[in-house]
Amino acid sequence: MHAIPEMGYALTADVLVVARTPSPQVLLIQRGRPPFEGTWAIPGGFLEPHERVATCAVRELAEETGIQVQESDLLLVGIYDAPGRDPRGRVITVAYVVVVPAPVEVQGGDDAARAAWFPVESLPPLAFDHDVIIRDSLAHLRRLGLLH
Repeated sequence: MHAIPEMGYALTADVLVVARTPSPQVLLIQRGRPPFEGTWAIPGGFLEPHERVATCAVRELAEETGIQVQESDLLLVGIYDAPGRDPRGRVITVAYVVVVPAPVEVQGGDDAARAAWFPVESLPPLAFDHDVIIRDSLAHLRRLGLLH
């Protein structure tokens, strides 16, 4: 379990990968550690000291799914900072979305037990507030004309 620093909060970066297929799919990881062990979530994790947020996002996506992207591929969705959204304490998340033309092969790694693609119409129960982040990400892509 990741400890909350003395300043009283931690920062994470999450990356939702969306496959732009006729029925869009999203990439999720099954958490291998508490909290929400065994529950599906958006790939992401804690910012390391002296690491940029976008660098953290790219690193976490690669560690947890095997997908390699560039920082320039990331589209900022928003900041999620509601108190109580994480049972470990105050965690602020910077959420990004990446669009790929089709699902690619993935493999769970690091603290992700598994990684898998899910149709947006039939998502499993999700950890934290990731249902909100997915909803916001899809709406953002639609506003940009990147998803129908």
